[in-house]
Amino acid sequence: MRAFVYSGQPGRVVFGPGTLSQLGREIQALGARRALVLSTPEQRASAEHVADLLGDRAAGIFDRAVMHVPIETAREAREVARTLGADCAVAVGGGSTTGLGKAIALDSGLPILAIPTTYAGSEMTPIYGITEAGMKKTGRDAKVLPRTVIYDPELTLTLPVGLSVTSGLNAIAHAAEGLYSVEANPVMDLMAEEGIGALGRALPRIRANPADVEARGDALYGAWLCGIVLGNVGMALHHKLCHTLGGSFNLPHAETHTVVLPHALAYNAAAAPRAMNRIQRALKGKDAAQAVYDLAKDNGAPVALRDIGMKEGDLDRACEIALQNQYPNPRPLEKAAIRQLLQDAFDGVRPAAA
Repeated sequence: MRAFVYSGQPGRVVFGPGTLSQLGREIQALGARRALVLSTPEQRASAEHVADLLGDRAAGIFDRAVMHVPIETAREAREVARTLGADCAVAVGGGSTTGLGKAIALDSGLPILAIPTTYAGSEMTPIYGITEAGMKKTGRDAKVLPRTVIYDPELTLTLPVGLSVTSGLNAIAHAAEGLYSVEANPVMDLMAEEGIGALGRALPRIRANPADVEARGDALYGAWLCGIVLGNVGMALHHKLCHTLGGSFNLPHAETHTVVLPHALAYNAAAAPRAMNRIQRALKGKDAAQAVYDLAKDNGAPVALRDIGMKEGDLDRACEIALQNQYPNPRPLEKAAIRQLLQDAFDGVRPAAA
């Protein structure tokens, strides 16, 4: 019999096409009266639409969310929320915007309502990350978990195909690592396999027809499940590498997860056979690492770090940083093997079968 501990995360999910129209009711259910709407500069129009829906409940818009949540941006957003008298924040967008909302909540305790427009999944986790002096620091705190999440597949129709694929693979990474986490449990195993399978089926359909609302909905469903997994179990080698590459070398978040995941899975394959079996079954492949690599490459996603801005001369430093403050991992972190993993990811080679 397998021993485990399971603790469910609180939160409300509203899922389905057109559910954005329920925003006012959900803000009212939070007991909030003045919402600060958060977005990236590129999604300012979406933020304005949300503010219009909120009407008098909109305190203002902060549209300067960026990747990896620089501490300076977090401090500025907190001050804006305080100045405007906001009693909640509405995060519209992907992981960057949700991450900014979490940074505000971490300091102020403001409730967050998330409206995802990508498949990042971070809206389902109590995990936050803030970058200071070139180092990304992560942590867990229940108060950063969004109280309500509105999943409206129609809002992802404008997400470019390339970003849809990398965002989906980013979500798959959450579930894949959840399967071999030291905190893994049967409930999360079921969600992880279902989430990976849903995304594996949806991403090729989105590439074939970006306007397929059913495929978009399936991807969002998969991202939701994968996000729940990440929110309930611990992270391992893959996330440590991606936090290093993103926070210290400013690589794009979803693309970094896409490139690194097959190699992290190959590194851990022999030490986590049960997890690998679930991943390959979900993706209908013969090898977990190769199935993830093929899903990325066959759908036009980058598979090499050199193609997303990494410099080969920085690989040694990345290896050194990754070996510091290690996350629990099924296979011990060996310097030479991690350095080779990074080289393989840099070159974009297809992992060998386990």
